[in-house]
Amino acid sequence: MLIDGHGRKVDYLRISLTERCNFRCQYCMPEKPFSWVPKENLLSFEDLFKFVKAAIDQGITKIRLTGGEPTLRADLDKFIKMIYDYKPDIDLAMTTNGYLLKDIAKDLKAAGLKRLNISLDSLKPETARLIAGKDVLENVLTGIDAALDAGLKVKINMVPLKGVNDSEIVDILEYCKERGMQVRFIEYMENVHAHSQLKGMHGKEILEKIKEKYAIEKIGRQGSSPAFLYRLADEEYTFGLIDPHKHDFCESCNRIRLTAEGYLIPCLYFDEAMSIKDAVQEGDIDRAVEILKEVLANKPKENRWSEENSEVSSRAFYETGG
Repeated sequence: MLIDGHGRKVDYLRISLTERCNFRCQYCMPEKPFSWVPKENLLSFEDLFKFVKAAIDQGITKIRLTGGEPTLRADLDKFIKMIYDYKPDIDLAMTTNGYLLKDIAKDLKAAGLKRLNISLDSLKPETARLIAGKDVLENVLTGIDAALDAGLKVKINMVPLKGVNDSEIVDILEYCKERGMQVRFIEYMENVHAHSQLKGMHGKEILEKIKEKYAIEKIGRQGSSPAFLYRLADEEYTFGLIDPHKHDFCESCNRIRLTAEGYLIPCLYFDEAMSIKDAVQEGDIDRAVEILKEVLANKPKENRWSEENSEVSSRAFYETGG
């Protein structure tokens, strides 16, 4: 069992497979040039799998593949199958922008992937283009349908932005409700890589938009999930709100993050990290596990955002996933 310095059980590993992305989202990396860390600097799937096996043996029960955009990594289904074959009951999920899913959803499901979180910030082509930096909506919607058809459980992530897509909060909720998908509204997380003029919405503002049409009831958090759940009154449909400007979900944080270059990151906000790259490439898995435990021992109690006065993170979220 893995325990951090604050006594929290850590059983969830998020792996960023690449910093590369085929979108240029305003809230993530709108100005990032198409120049990247050389592929040879990234851990191979074989080396990643060495660490994954050790992490599972230490008590990791849930793995999420992220990016950048993880579907840009070649042979993704083979890596998924490596993990699944080692631990078939592992909770294996992925976060994606959905753009390439239409051609690979069935292969990912067959390899052992169980769940997907797909970003959908607008149902309007022009707004989706504004946010993502290119025409993406048709491919994303087709990808969502392909994932559902393949039998993958799908959740939708939306980042509401004032004056950009805030008028679509209810539209996206209803789109998801009609398809049996839970939507999670995510507060915009301030970071230096985002467009400087963006204005996010606090959770209470998002809820007010929904209350204009629906009465809602609080459910609460489930386990260590960062999402606070709500139910539409008199209906079975639930949706989530992820509000990092509060710290209540930090109390039960069970996550550790690994970048494609081999850096273990204890918290999405913090820049502190330690590398396991040399250890796994040299086959010294015991040392990699020691580094993992050291990172967990220094895992911060909570992030640095607050509802009153949030710092702006220098973390490149495209390197670590959200």
